[in-house]
Amino acid sequence: MYRFNFQPVFDNLDMLAHGAWLTVQLSFSAMAIGLVVSVLGAVAKTSGIKPLRWIVDAYVEVIRNTPFLIQIFFIFFGLPALGISMSPNTAALVALVVNVGAYGTEIIRAGIESIPQGQIEAGRALALSPVQIFRHVVLKPALRNIYPSLTSQFIYLMLTSSVVSVISATDLAAAGADLNARTFASFEIYLVLTAMYFLLALGFSTLFATLRRVFFDYPAGR
Repeated sequence: MYRFNFQPVFDNLDMLAHGAWLTVQLSFSAMAIGLVVSVLGAVAKTSGIKPLRWIVDAYVEVIRNTPFLIQIFFIFFGLPALGISMSPNTAALVALVVNVGAYGTEIIRAGIESIPQGQIEAGRALALSPVQIFRHVVLKPALRNIYPSLTSQFIYLMLTSSVVSVISATDLAAAGADLNARTFASFEIYLVLTAMYFLLALGFSTLFATLRRVFFDYPAGR
């Protein structure tokens, strides 16, 4: 009979907590920068400038049709051949931003294209500048429309961040792997890691629901 032993986990909770905190920092940074990349990419895709659209289309298709693991390997192991070297944590952040930016571009593009042309014409009739029209008439309603999809992608990003441990980035998964190598309490360690990632995802969901009510006046149940 297997005898459960959570003592190695209890003795190293500070190590796992530090890894969880780094995962949160990495995820928030990637989400914030990725959102900017996504908006810029969506604007380029919906613009009439064909070269920009082609570049963004190529970027989106390459990222969406290749494994994230290969992308992070390319950034961390491949780019140094071109003289571009990064620390594991920096490479992890870049890989996550590049990945979420591609998926976010398509999500936000769909939101922008969902805005009726009549609303844009109404903004012009009110003598709003192109920047004001984009900010108030297009972008905010578009973000409201695609908010659930976008935040689901961000939560998936946080869970995907566990892959960065393969390049020795110091996230929660890496902390768990290091602890497992020292104690061999695999079942207990990965059971606790599963619970911690679940709680992180639940926390992100709660945060995004709160932000939805604050910025979009959306009831949490809708």
